[in-house]
Amino acid sequence: MDPFGLSLSLFALFVAFGFMVGVLFGFFGMGGAFLITPTLLILDYPAPVAIGSGLAFYFGTSVIAVMKHYDIGQVNYKLGAVLFVGLTIGIEAGRIVVFGLEELGVATLVTGIAYVILLAGIGLLFLRRAHSTEDDGDIEDDDEIPAIARRIQSYRLPPMIAMASGGRASVWTISGVGGGVGIVSGMLGVGGGFLRMPAIYYVIGTPLTVAVGTSLFAGLFSGAFGTFTYGMAGSVDLAVVATLLIGSALGARIGSAATTIVDEDDVIIYFGYMMLFASVAIGLSELANWLDMGFLDVVSVFLLVGSAFFVGGVVLYHVATETLDRQTAERDDDSDTG
Repeated sequence: MDPFGLSLSLFALFVAFGFMVGVLFGFFGMGGAFLITPTLLILDYPAPVAIGSGLAFYFGTSVIAVMKHYDIGQVNYKLGAVLFVGLTIGIEAGRIVVFGLEELGVATLVTGIAYVILLAGIGLLFLRRAHSTEDDGDIEDDDEIPAIARRIQSYRLPPMIAMASGGRASVWTISGVGGGVGIVSGMLGVGGGFLRMPAIYYVIGTPLTVAVGTSLFAGLFSGAFGTFTYGMAGSVDLAVVATLLIGSALGARIGSAATTIVDEDDVIIYFGYMMLFASVAIGLSELANWLDMGFLDVVSVFLLVGSAFFVGGVVLYHVATETLDRQTAERDDDSDTG
């Protein structure tokens, strides 16, 4: 009997892929829907189903992360609540656009092109950050507010909300950030963490550690709302989501543990390349549709899934080698004292 109504090959693929995405989520603090949704698109799932299932997956993975950040006090609840309002409105607007495009028969095409541009841009930003860090040798202080955020905070348009950094930001600025990210989330089926967290830090002006926790808190509710709206339209494949979550539950634990023993700067450049590979994969999938060349679909799936496995494998490799080195050092210390 096929588990969850999926073929054994798809079941194994989704569990393994969910595991690797979970590793990346636990390590980088990003939900992974930006990988799940395009993968489902490549596997010929309808665009609304791919998007709705991506949001549902993000919601499931966010619950554990929010609980972790809650325990260590890295959540600004007022900021998160205002962001949620903007995200909710944006997601609904994005959903309406997607279903309108679906009626025109171009939803998959538009979504695919948007992914190509978005993932390539983010990948280049990550690579630029990695290379600039290598060149400068300096690491930005988590508590230092970027200049653009200080500039925006200088505009006093009430009502205002107090920031963890001691500054204040306008509710209108926060709502605008949330609405913009929400539109992207609703249209592309992503939790938006890879856009929302940098926006909270660079634009709103919250310390980086609090930005991560607050971003996940806001994303938790926006993910729930997005899942509900797409679910009511019958556009969430529960079998796919459940299978992905089986793998990600273990992967997220390993990825979270890896943050304490692996230097993120050693891995982040691979993450940038993964985003670029994902962009190329979606581009090849679109070419396959236009040119009716099936082998390009095979190549695109290999690049997309393979890039996630590669970067997840790099994280696991660093965990394994660091653990072995520590065990070796402990044995040497024991032998010396003995």
